[in-house]
Amino acid sequence: MNKRLLLTLTFTLITTLFLSAHDYSVYIDKKGNFRRSDTKEIMSFYGVNYTLPFAHAYRAINYVGKNHKEAINKDVYHMARLGLNAYRIHLWDVEIADSEGNLIENDHLELFDYLISELEKRDIHIIITAQTNFGNGYPERNIITEGYSYKYEKCKMHYTEECVKAQENYAKNLAKHINKYTGKSYSDDNSIIAIEINNEPCHSGTAEAATAYINRMVKAFRDGGFKKPILYNVSHNIGTHTQAFFNANIQGTTYQWYPTGLVSGHERLGNFLPNVDLYNIPFSNVKNFDKMAKVVYEFDPGDVLCSYLYPAVARSFRSAGFQWITQFAYDPIDIAWANTEYQTHYLNLAYTPNKAIGMKIAAEVVKEVNAEEIYPKYPQDTIFGDFRVSYVQNLSEYNNGKKFFYTNKTNSSPKDFNSLEEIAGVSSSTIVDYKGTGVYFIDKIGENLWRLEVMPDVFITEDPFKKPSLDRKVAEIVYRAHEITLHLPNINDNFKYKGINTGNTVNGVAENNKFNVSPGVYIIGNDSKSINSVSKVDKFRNMKIGEYVAPEEISVYNFVLHKPIETTVKDKGCITINAQVVGTVSPDSVVVYPKKISFWNERNKLYKMDHIGDYDYSVTMPINDRDNTVEYNIVVFEGEHVTTYPQGVAGTPLSWDFNDYKYYKTTLVDSDDIITLVKSDKNMSDIEIATIPDGSRIHYTYNEREPMDVNSMTFSMNTDDDSTRLFLRKYVGNIINDFPYLNNKKNLCVSLSNISGTDEIDVALITKLGITYRKRLKVYSTGTYRIGLSDLTQDKTALIPAPYPVFLTRWFEADESIPFSINDIEQVEVSTTGNHANKKMSFDLVGLWIE
Repeated sequence: MNKRLLLTLTFTLITTLFLSAHDYSVYIDKKGNFRRSDTKEIMSFYGVNYTLPFAHAYRAINYVGKNHKEAINKDVYHMARLGLNAYRIHLWDVEIADSEGNLIENDHLELFDYLISELEKRDIHIIITAQTNFGNGYPERNIITEGYSYKYEKCKMHYTEECVKAQENYAKNLAKHINKYTGKSYSDDNSIIAIEINNEPCHSGTAEAATAYINRMVKAFRDGGFKKPILYNVSHNIGTHTQAFFNANIQGTTYQWYPTGLVSGHERLGNFLPNVDLYNIPFSNVKNFDKMAKVVYEFDPGDVLCSYLYPAVARSFRSAGFQWITQFAYDPIDIAWANTEYQTHYLNLAYTPNKAIGMKIAAEVVKEVNAEEIYPKYPQDTIFGDFRVSYVQNLSEYNNGKKFFYTNKTNSSPKDFNSLEEIAGVSSSTIVDYKGTGVYFIDKIGENLWRLEVMPDVFITEDPFKKPSLDRKVAEIVYRAHEITLHLPNINDNFKYKGINTGNTVNGVAENNKFNVSPGVYIIGNDSKSINSVSKVDKFRNMKIGEYVAPEEISVYNFVLHKPIETTVKDKGCITINAQVVGTVSPDSVVVYPKKISFWNERNKLYKMDHIGDYDYSVTMPINDRDNTVEYNIVVFEGEHVTTYPQGVAGTPLSWDFNDYKYYKTTLVDSDDIITLVKSDKNMSDIEIATIPDGSRIHYTYNEREPMDVNSMTFSMNTDDDSTRLFLRKYVGNIINDFPYLNNKKNLCVSLSNISGTDEIDVALITKLGITYRKRLKVYSTGTYRIGLSDLTQDKTALIPAPYPVFLTRWFEADESIPFSINDIEQVEVSTTGNHANKKMSFDLVGLWIE
């Protein structure tokens, strides 16, 4: 035996022994359930997609000068920390296969093998989608390879004989491939529980041809030795092909869900619980449907930062009978600060802590909620079992006695305090008081011993869903110590604590349950002897006690995060300005400079902000009832470093050479003034446009006619379906929330002109509950239409934007009558009714307001 072979075998043996590889396999029974081969128990899975070995993520790690394997180690630790047990990815076949389907032993394939081995150590199961059949560029340009998928159009790949043969060869080779880190082939590795043939296939041929293609691919995998379940996507190409998929020799079917659409280019705001209340499968009556496992290969509420949705999504999936659910896609920690991989998705434990704990709670939903268990319709289903979701509080919560998880501040108390074993949260609760913004985990590891893990603070500095770039930082990590108060079972008020992660030598005694904590891992107990008995290499579930992963600590100069009040009334006499000033250390002072100050005036009135919290500053400033706006700068003083915001430039507005005049601005109105919700402007008033059903041709333009006439926005639609409805919707919660005299308002008004092709228009308000209150108008060519707020009636809510897959419902209708409240308005909507006789229609929207 040569020396190189001996070393290889030795390395393989060592790594195999170290792995927590599953000694059981997973199979699908005759009713479509995943089961363990040894105990026969039904299994459920919840986790993520993660793409670092491939495409942009692979390249981006190179761009930022990081090590791929170290990056994988960090991210997989965090997946385990969130309690995930499932991983799925679609392989970029163009990066690991040649034109004939032969595997290429390259860096991509090796890194994927390494990732598999790391997932196995954490007891995470794997489903592989064998091929994507598209390029590797997004969001960059494709990098052309010799892969077979670059030779054929996607919708012809399954019917072009030469290409099918290449795919068959690829399938056999993939099934036989030996992972050098586990010493096993993909066919023999029990952690890989299934293979999906391809990602989102495009079948343009006959139904019979679709079945034949799938069966050929199944045979190819079987010929390669793969005896485990094989899956196929049935949420694409529905209609004539649906039964064809279920006729094939597969054991499971795959679906996706993007309930808030994709790639809006901005953060979506509003209550999306109606959007995720139901996952309806319209073809559940087809032959063999009940024999197939149901797998969610991808899902995500795209373009959303809130933390209340993941548990609700998981509940709806379980009610629909899904056993495997994997989000798309978890952002690698080393590039998550820019969110370049998939701009419409943003999920990482360090950078989106609230969402990450929502994922941890959703993982518990999948364990506790039985498949096909039905719950009442929203809004009655915001509390289910041990779970609670709240849009208003931006909160998900899990509270079962032993575990207490929450995504945001909560006033709930643990169901059984003395039985607590695991706590995970962001912000504060009745047992943890913490002002940092990062995640903390508190786990019982022994008798009167707890492990505390604290992540650094994070702040979203720019909309992460805009066009991505590694030159644009969307989030900032800040290392700062905060006081933490802990009330834990059987732990004294003056407990002892000790840092245990690498480089953390902190130790001390708490006073009244409090101490200052910096990011890291700590052991907490009543006596030093028990604390010192814990080693950082001791095992703890599928982790080590001393493991800790966080972004690099970088000294951060202070910067301002502030959204000015949109509108306030003059007769209040003052305006309160709140801001966060974020940095590694607190600034010396923060001062508001009104616009009206002057370099030549020696008596300028400035307003120093009070430091009211770790990062929080506030000041109340008088307003002049003769003014129509309040405009101001916020200036941060940190030693010699002085910066003026919102422009973020050096100096103050009173510096002799200051010349960058930008301001925060609040509009001042009288209490009896109208509240403008939509005004025609070049930005089209941030209006979202959609049709139901989709597919119609929409056109919109801005018409600038001032000063001779009023500006307007023209919206037109060409449709082949006379029942198609055109929707214009705008989020106005930021306007309504700042107006104190709403109860004085009685009418909703809309100004329209140049109406053609329809004589009816619907106008609606949507509340924080996501409930729509609508009024149908008879309209003529031009006019202002007044609707009494009391004349609005509760109606079904259009689910906008369109969800994917396309067969999902586009409407939500509550089963109960919910009184309308003007204080709850969040969105305004104008729509056509679907009763127009013409296939072409248009109208001009001048404005919309409440008076």
